[in-house]
Amino acid sequence: MNNILLTGGAGYIGSHTALALHKAGYQPIVLDDLSHGHEWAVKYGPLVRGDMGDVELVRSICKEYQPVAMIHFAAFIEVSESVRDPTKYMNNNYRKAAKLFETAESEGIRHTVFSSTAAVYGTPQHDNPITENDRLAPINPYGESKLAAEKALRERVGISSVALRYFNAAGAAPESGLGEAHDPETHLIPNIILAGLGRKPALNIFGADYPTPDGTAIRDYIHVLDLASAHIAALEYLLTGGKNIACNLGTGNGNSVKSVISAAEKELGHEVPKNFHPRRAGDPPRLVADNALAKKLLNWSPRHNLSEIVSSAVAWHKQNMEKTNL
Repeated sequence: MNNILLTGGAGYIGSHTALALHKAGYQPIVLDDLSHGHEWAVKYGPLVRGDMGDVELVRSICKEYQPVAMIHFAAFIEVSESVRDPTKYMNNNYRKAAKLFETAESEGIRHTVFSSTAAVYGTPQHDNPITENDRLAPINPYGESKLAAEKALRERVGISSVALRYFNAAGAAPESGLGEAHDPETHLIPNIILAGLGRKPALNIFGADYPTPDGTAIRDYIHVLDLASAHIAALEYLLTGGKNIACNLGTGNGNSVKSVISAAEKELGHEVPKNFHPRRAGDPPRLVADNALAKKLLNWSPRHNLSEIVSSAVAWHKQNMEKTNL
């Protein structure tokens, strides 16, 4: 009885979590429509290709594999696209997710770990690390859709759940053939590497006049393997009787855009071409997690630093050029 339903398990964080599940003795059952995930990323357990909103498909998976819990990743994640097409995001990230939770509950799944986001907080009203008690006020449809899904999950009285609010996922597991390959790629670290490897003409930097030590925005970058280990910790918290909670996942340390670029350039061995642009609307100067709750309740702590994040990402991109030729 160690099967875990993993929706979106062919995606970036989902595939690394499947690796962590495998190492922890669980069997991931991956449900993914491969609209953004990759078949090559499913290395542990069966892949069922399909839509998480397909009630009959989810029921058939539950009947065949009898998962003891679910980890739900499947979602659209591009903020700018959510602004252009909010209906798409609310339909997929909220409405389909709510139907999935209802179906899972009816099929006897009693525990769910939910992939949420720091975007539920919107623009903080302070520069301190963000706690779970901070105001929930998303400023884009992506954040709104994730917050709505969190609420829908909590409403399923037959399911105990942990909502994990990620900060900036980064890094890779090159030794396992896993890494980040989004299309389009909107994350800083892979974009630095793609520009440094000549796959993009230049890195675009938005804002160099923030009230920070070097003028660029500060973010909390967390290794994807640390995120994956947090999902195992959350799963085991629920399986041993834990109650509904939401937890931030970050390192508690901030790094500026320029400092991340410097770390990547050191690993690449040369400078990366850059273009500076004005700030984007809604980008706060500093977003850093207070991760004390996850440390306390899940007995979890991040293990990787920025240098390890960057070196793992560079190694994976160099080894998998064909997979990032998007």
